[in-house]
Amino acid sequence: MTPEAVEQFFTRADGQFLFARWGRPIVPIVFGVEDSTISVFKGAIEAVVALADHKMAEHDPELGANLMVFFIRDWAELTATPNLDRLIPDLAPLVTRLEQAQANQYRSFRFDAEGGIKAAFVFIRMDDAMAQASADTIALSQIVQTILLWSDTAFLGTSPLAILKDDGPAVLKPEIADIIRAAYDPVLPVAATDASLALRLSARIGGLQ
Repeated sequence: MTPEAVEQFFTRADGQFLFARWGRPIVPIVFGVEDSTISVFKGAIEAVVALADHKMAEHDPELGANLMVFFIRDWAELTATPNLDRLIPDLAPLVTRLEQAQANQYRSFRFDAEGGIKAAFVFIRMDDAMAQASADTIALSQIVQTILLWSDTAFLGTSPLAILKDDGPAVLKPEIADIIRAAYDPVLPVAATDASLALRLSARIGGLQ
């Protein structure tokens, strides 16, 4: 994968290059679904974390759980959730924007002093499109989009997943898997705003191949 192609995955709509990966073990918790779906979600998280050669833990000393996934049926549920406004700044205006956009997913990140990801909040509104997707597909798609701070345009009109055969399970696209593996090389910084990092990522992807 060329440096230019890699760079586009972390170049935001305003032209800013912004890269970040998790700087601490991931501790997930899932709300709003049955136990069977929670198991599917945690299995997907474990698979992607293993791909990245990162770590999971049972408890985050600062936050308890640092990857919180919420399944909801309506965005208005967020404003009715106790104390959620402490985790998500300007929650009410955000809910209004999500309702107006008819969005079915939203991710919010928190960062540590080095710029690495220290927490992520994932909200999934079960509209008709989401209801047609399998739990496995939703889980894999969401954790892939949460394991790194991708550009806000990285997956517009496309998906990090692919279907290899009719009625088959969704799988992670090889090029996305390569970026995730390269991004967690311990030699690389946990965060960067200089696009030259794309050169280093591209070089490591070449080494993986």
